Amino acid sequence: MLKYIKEPCKPEQLKKILHPLISQWFFSKFKSFSLPQLFGVMEIHKRKNTLISAPTGATKTLTGFMSILNELIDSAEKGILEDKTYAVYVSPLKALGNDIFVNLKQPLKEIEEIAGKKLGIRVAVRTGDTTPAEKTKMLQKPPHILITTPESLGIMLTSIKFSNYLKDVQWCILDEIHSMAENKRGVDLSISIERLHQNSPGMCRVGLSATVAPLEEIAKYLVGYGKKDGKWKLRNVGIIDVQFLKEMDLKVISPVKDLVQVDYMLKHKAMYKLIHNLIQDHKTTLIFTNTRAGTERVVHNLKEDYGKYENNIAAHHGSLSKELRFETEEKLRKGALKCIVSSTSLELGIDIGYIDLVICLGSPKSVARFLHRAGRAGHQLHSKVKARMIVMDRDDLVECSALLKAAKERKIDRIDIPKNALDVLSQQIYGILIQDRMQINDLFNLIKQSYCYQELEWKDYEEVIKFLAGEYNSLEDRYVYAKIFWDKKTGLLGKRGKLARVIYMTNIGTIPDESYISVKIGDQVVGKIDEGFLEKLKSKDVFVLGGEVYEFKYSRGMTMQVNASPVRPPNVPAWFSEMLPLSFDLAMSISRFRSLISGKFKKKLNKKEILDFIIEYLYIDKKTADQIYHYCKDQFDFAGIPSDKKIIIEHFTDKDRKYIIFHTLFGRRVNDCFSRVLAFAIGRLQHRDVEIGITDNGFYLSSDKQVNVIKALKALEPKELRRIAEQAIEKSEILSRRFRHCAGRSLMILRQYKGRKKRVGRQQVSSKILMNACRRISDDFPILKEARREVLEDLMDFEHTQTILDKIGSGKIKLEEIYTTVPSPFAFNLIIAGYSDILKLEDKQEFLKRMHEMIQAKIALGKR
Repeated sequence: MLKYIKEPCKPEQLKKILHPLISQWFFSKFKSFSLPQLFGVMEIHKRKNTLISAPTGATKTLTGFMSILNELIDSAEKGILEDKTYAVYVSPLKALGNDIFVNLKQPLKEIEEIAGKKLGIRVAVRTGDTTPAEKTKMLQKPPHILITTPESLGIMLTSIKFSNYLKDVQWCILDEIHSMAENKRGVDLSISIERLHQNSPGMCRVGLSATVAPLEEIAKYLVGYGKKDGKWKLRNVGIIDVQFLKEMDLKVISPVKDLVQVDYMLKHKAMYKLIHNLIQDHKTTLIFTNTRAGTERVVHNLKEDYGKYENNIAAHHGSLSKELRFETEEKLRKGALKCIVSSTSLELGIDIGYIDLVICLGSPKSVARFLHRAGRAGHQLHSKVKARMIVMDRDDLVECSALLKAAKERKIDRIDIPKNALDVLSQQIYGILIQDRMQINDLFNLIKQSYCYQELEWKDYEEVIKFLAGEYNSLEDRYVYAKIFWDKKTGLLGKRGKLARVIYMTNIGTIPDESYISVKIGDQVVGKIDEGFLEKLKSKDVFVLGGEVYEFKYSRGMTMQVNASPVRPPNVPAWFSEMLPLSFDLAMSISRFRSLISGKFKKKLNKKEILDFIIEYLYIDKKTADQIYHYCKDQFDFAGIPSDKKIIIEHFTDKDRKYIIFHTLFGRRVNDCFSRVLAFAIGRLQHRDVEIGITDNGFYLSSDKQVNVIKALKALEPKELRRIAEQAIEKSEILSRRFRHCAGRSLMILRQYKGRKKRVGRQQVSSKILMNACRRISDDFPILKEARREVLEDLMDFEHTQTILDKIGSGKIKLEEIYTTVPSPFAFNLIIAGYSDILKLEDKQEFLKRMHEMIQAKIALGKR
């Protein structure tokens, strides 16, 4: 049963349950209980499953641990503290786990000082970074509080010795639960928690989450299901939603008055001047870019253009070495940095000290992500959240303004939790059976307790069992051997082979291998770059990594040697990271704004009335509103405004190449799916090869021949859409790559075997051969089926694509075809995306200016 906890405890009630030592320590640090503590501590004390959602810096973690520390200290004082693990804390980041370790050790030390004696409460971190010596120490004296990651928890549950200490766990805390639930790490974790629960039936689950929606889904993910009277029922869970409004100072700002007319270099310089001034006006500034390239570029340019940045600025992203990241985080905590620039690696709740301003360069693409980023400023309980979004083009201006409105109104985009992932299922079944033999029905019931597998069908489950049991002999030719045995008479399942545990331990995990090259100066690793980037480098080329400049010397294997600090200017690395996609909910809110403003123009309201509406509706200043007004007015006068109720299909010809531009502001995940399905239908029905270009705001199809898109759209039968979508991706590079990831997770392809590591390149070759072998067995072979599901549901957004096409079919979304001689204003960025390989940034700005001037002339003449 799921319920919201509406009434907080009274402070006196909480004080009554606190051990005197905890009480004395707490009130020596804090004047009073925080709101999350008044709501949550008593629930956890009563061993009730609890999800706590509160803004960043709202004392969630202390709330989660307070009851646990209280009981451990009470047991220690009474001399009944056992040598076992009482609490397991799981976080998505090793750095966050290390933080929690420090933040627990210090209070325990201070409480021991108050008590005047050792209490003997042990806290330990077990992750991929834990040394063998530390692991041995844990086996001798298990930690009472164990801090770990999803992957390490899976390993410990399958460990012969350590799993014995996880037989009576009292509490399990999942921190930053929202960031794990939305991907396959979370799917994997959900079964691990059920395995932990099986060993510890009385375990209390605690979820800690920053701003997220819908909370009900996260709560279901946290607790899963149990069987009662032969029926599956959601386990009891209380939701604590403490979204008290911190004082928020949020703004969208532009470095120039006109984002189209100003020259690129002037706009570029104005942006860095704006950033520099903001940094200088604050004590410590955290800048978020959406790519690693952007992170490196900002650090380099600030160092080059202003003399105030040298040792007081740093870059932070996933390709930097662990040592450099730790060093940067430590400098932040000590207040030694004036500015830090990050891609996404500092979004989650690592304690990084005092930050009084967050800058987002470009749109964060989701309301929840923006609030997580903004919350890094004012991370303390009562401090102000101060954030600025700097925009450099008009689409970003509209997007960020709509995002700002949603953030202020607390309209959070909904999270998507993957369901029935068959590759993760394969890995988990193997791990469970290594630990113990099980009946096939009992194992099925254990898996269905997980929220991610509650809808799992027996047919898919049985197919996975068949694959793991080696029923497909043809796979042995591809070195895929049986990993389990299945006695069909008794229904008993178990592991097969002496190396089962070793194979599992060395190949566990859901994050696919990517091909990175280690960058070294002598023996010191300074970071990593993509393999594709290395191929572009020649000797003595200069590039930037971690905000520092290096000269390439030579490479051997997966390592490259560099010299530090050359005098010549660098080539900033072109990181091959995927751009963040716009969330569907935010896309729809922008589309609704378009619909509203289109209505204002149709009613022929004057400029002041429309500007007043924009300012009031989006909570923005007059300067920003004026740019949005002119952008929308140009589009309305030239071609009409597409919205959530109208898709404009714009035909435009450029040098004998025909472009069909779909103004579909539904986010890149929907547009990716929509465009592929449509292109596939055109290929089948009209025998035309079409090229595709997609952005969050729409997509284009281009061909050198005439294409009838309306006819192709009408041919897309809603009932057949899934089959068509699967056919559309069947021979794509993306399915091939995702199959490799799924084959790795399901242990079809072993990344490591007998001490040898298989390179990513070899894995990809193996996966292509395997993929064909799987197709010969069945088109619905479980790992092939999962690769398709991952592409269509996790990478793309098939569900919302289906909804959009259903609305087109029912007439709820109108289609309007237009023909233009110049692309309409809303199409500029889409067309630029098509030319991105040959246009430099300066050229793009000139292209925008030229197009804008042509649009103005066409509008004046009343033409398209």
